[in-house]
Amino acid sequence: MPEPRRRSLALCLAAGVLLPAWSQVPPSPAELAAYTSLHAAAHRGLVPELEAALQRDPDGINRRDDYGRTPLHVATFARQVAAIRWLVASGARMDLQDADRYDAVTIAAVANDEEALGWLLRLGANARSVTSRYDGTALIAAAHLGHAGVVRQLLAAGAPANHVNNLGWTAVHESIVLGDGGPRHQDTLRALIGGGADLMQTDRQGQTPLQMARSRGYREMARMLEAAGAR
Repeated sequence: MPEPRRRSLALCLAAGVLLPAWSQVPPSPAELAAYTSLHAAAHRGLVPELEAALQRDPDGINRRDDYGRTPLHVATFARQVAAIRWLVASGARMDLQDADRYDAVTIAAVANDEEALGWLLRLGANARSVTSRYDGTALIAAAHLGHAGVVRQLLAAGAPANHVNNLGWTAVHESIVLGDGGPRHQDTLRALIGGGADLMQTDRQGQTPLQMARSRGYREMARMLEAAGAR
């Protein structure tokens, strides 16, 4: 791990901050083994099995497991696009969040699952939802992880480019302070710049994105910000 990113992670951990993408909890093997009906079919992605399960259990389409996951959450964790499409068409709510306040859009964004995310957005999922215990968004989570393609999809779907989470960071901030300065996070920052993100928004310490990039030695990110007019 590059030293600047190591320092960023150390600072977050020292402050008691659990980094946003780390708090997602997919179903465990034990939970998967115990699933029945729509949850089990959603994980396997078998549409005929889903159809049969819904006939047996008409009220199960949005039922939650012990961690608050619906069949749609389970299908999204499992990257089962056919199941996602069928569930939504059959009445699954896309706005529901699990116990950690993650919706299907944010689950797909963190997983860098552009296909599932694209379908969710085309089917009407909300790219603007505030999710996670950090009061963030799918866009912030994707920027943190350097998922540039996901960032572009979310921005095109109306995700708020300048939302500030309860850590005091926007997607631009997280692409820098929680990124590694490499090609993936550079491309992510490029997408955010192209999407009209505010490049002068300061964090709680009063640092601008350009100051963050410079202090971490991320020269290419600093160059990009300077070229876009950041100070």
